[in-house]
Amino acid sequence: MEYVILAVVIAVVAVGAIAGLVVSGRRRQQLPPKSQAPVITAPKTTPQEPQVGEEAAPPTEEPRRTVEEVPLPEAVEPAEEVAVEAPAEAEAAPAVEVPEPTAGRLVRLRSRLSRSQNSLGKGLLSLLSREHLDEDTWEEIEETLLTADVGVAPTQELVERLRTRVKVLGTRTPDELRALLREELVELVGKDADRTVRSTKHEEGPAVVLVVGVNGVGKTTTTGKLARVLVADGRTVVLGAADTFRAAAADQLQTWGERVGARTVRGPEGGDPASIAFDAVKEGIAEGVDTVLIDTAGRLHTKTGLMDELGKVKRVVEKHGPVDEVLLVLDATTGQNGLIQARVFAEVVDITGIVLTKLDGTAKGGIVVAVQRELGVPVKLIGLGEGADDLAPFEPGAFVDALIGD
Repeated sequence: MEYVILAVVIAVVAVGAIAGLVVSGRRRQQLPPKSQAPVITAPKTTPQEPQVGEEAAPPTEEPRRTVEEVPLPEAVEPAEEVAVEAPAEAEAAPAVEVPEPTAGRLVRLRSRLSRSQNSLGKGLLSLLSREHLDEDTWEEIEETLLTADVGVAPTQELVERLRTRVKVLGTRTPDELRALLREELVELVGKDADRTVRSTKHEEGPAVVLVVGVNGVGKTTTTGKLARVLVADGRTVVLGAADTFRAAAADQLQTWGERVGARTVRGPEGGDPASIAFDAVKEGIAEGVDTVLIDTAGRLHTKTGLMDELGKVKRVVEKHGPVDEVLLVLDATTGQNGLIQARVFAEVVDITGIVLTKLDGTAKGGIVVAVQRELGVPVKLIGLGEGADDLAPFEPGAFVDALIGD
């Protein structure tokens, strides 16, 4: 019985499969083949000449003209010539400046000492003008001098001389007091010292001026301004950029030199300062200039190695001949602290003169007296501003006049 049922199921499945194949075959015959898509053919036209552009019209027959009928073009007047500017040339070298004369420069700059004047000169005049000069007044006079950085020993000397002269003078008019104070201060500053910067050419070659000092006192600027002072006095100058530790020092010095027509000898950054100083003097000899100014790197007076190097610079330069000037640049605003620096530098390179900068920005004009007493060398130049010609030869009389005022 089971076999009979199985046979019936197989027969039914077979009949269904055959029927499906027949229906599928008929459907395929009714669909059109893909390759038999209708083809549209364009009507045949007569071939024409090639055209230019998609919208070009077919060529048309144009009437032709003879040579006589074709008009000749009118004569065209030549166009006006347009001036063409020549290309700008490279920027010319900066014009060489002519510095103002140094004679009487300190007198012209006396207003820059106004702060020192208020503290020292006017302060002393005010105290001395009191009707009764008792001990308290003399102590105030002494304190005024000490505050102005005159120094202990010079202050005591000045007070004793003033005491004596006031007693002898008796009645004191303002004019008499001013004359008295002026005379004593000029004596204290030192009227007989030789303050000339030795910058005259000699038989061995040019005069050599070495500029030294600690960091930040303005050595490079002072060297550039000193070049202007010498040029104003008729000297020819070569500058030596021996400050190789500060990146912009050589550029700065060269700029100062170019402004007055002085050449700058420089070397690589971080190079040997002594070698550059030597080359600068050698160049000065070859060019026959009057003066060689050598700007050295700032160094702390407490650094033994750097101070020894400064001594080496001086010894190397002396192979060409003597060093005529060693100018120590001091910042006047440092007051008594500058004296410690000065003492150490003097031991290494034999200081011959002092340059006091920033004296216009301090109320301590007495530092002029103190530093001269400390080193036994004169103040030769003072800086009274940031202008190019604000470095002045020191004149004791003009300096005291500026302190006391009119």
